[in-house]
Amino acid sequence: MATDYIFFIHGVNTREKSVFHQNAQILFDRIQSSTHDPSRTLKPVYLFWGDVSAKGTDELLKGLKASPKWTQFWFQNLRTEQILPFVGDAALYLSRGVSAQIVRQIADQALCQMGVTLEDLKTPRQGDRLHLVTHSWGTVILFDVLFAPRWEANDVDLEIRQTVENIRTGFFGLGTADNKSYGIPLGSIHTMGSPISLFSLINLNDGHSFNLTPKLKELLESIYKPTGKPLPWRNYAHPGDPIAYPLEGVMPLLLRESSNKVEIEDIISLTNPLMQPFSQSLLPLLSGGEAHGSYWKSKEVAKTIAEVIQPGR
Repeated sequence: MATDYIFFIHGVNTREKSVFHQNAQILFDRIQSSTHDPSRTLKPVYLFWGDVSAKGTDELLKGLKASPKWTQFWFQNLRTEQILPFVGDAALYLSRGVSAQIVRQIADQALCQMGVTLEDLKTPRQGDRLHLVTHSWGTVILFDVLFAPRWEANDVDLEIRQTVENIRTGFFGLGTADNKSYGIPLGSIHTMGSPISLFSLINLNDGHSFNLTPKLKELLESIYKPTGKPLPWRNYAHPGDPIAYPLEGVMPLLLRESSNKVEIEDIISLTNPLMQPFSQSLLPLLSGGEAHGSYWKSKEVAKTIAEVIQPGR
């Protein structure tokens, strides 16, 4: 029986693995209940990394609170519960030492939960597919591991370079002479509350170390060539989520001639009409953390993911 592996990776300010698993399980159960093909098996794969950066952000918060002037700063909940976790986790990930730990952790988790070895992935079962469901900064982490040139630099530890190469080649067939011989085909991408549009500024300004475009183009080309179909990519954004941004108008700027190889659609989720009169005020922003975490329990998000991964696409 063919399997659809659904990779879930969380975003910032997620420190407990059990909480992440619980939220992702809710979304997975709703996806599963919305699919109707007994010939396929859905298998969740939970990629947790929040414990790696927890120590650094906790120490920074203690230092901030130790300042004699801390109590005079406004919007303390916004600073500590939204801005600090996002910026802190992002800054820590850019540190090669922290990001290397995360790479090792998610690679081990993926192989363990899928119940396969890298050797198994050289000849995947016919019909198996991967689907990426990424939240917040988790989108940047996964895309960085898959596409950023910084992992190919000579000064990167050899063991980490090999781990990244194993992920790229073993799971996705990137960088191989014959993409059909390696990796499980990617079936769809689902980004939730993602800041990847902002991160793309590095690429637009000729950045190198974090330029995701060449490898992303390579992946899209390898998927499009045998099927003639663009890769479905759904970008879910709550209108009150300050970290979520649209992608439909941004990705063509990056992909250019390869933009027809991907089918991107922005989906505005969980709109509350009662909040519309306050949409341009600070009121929604102060509850932005709730909006940012809302995707995991959204029936609309689950239903859309299920529709995309249905066979026949």
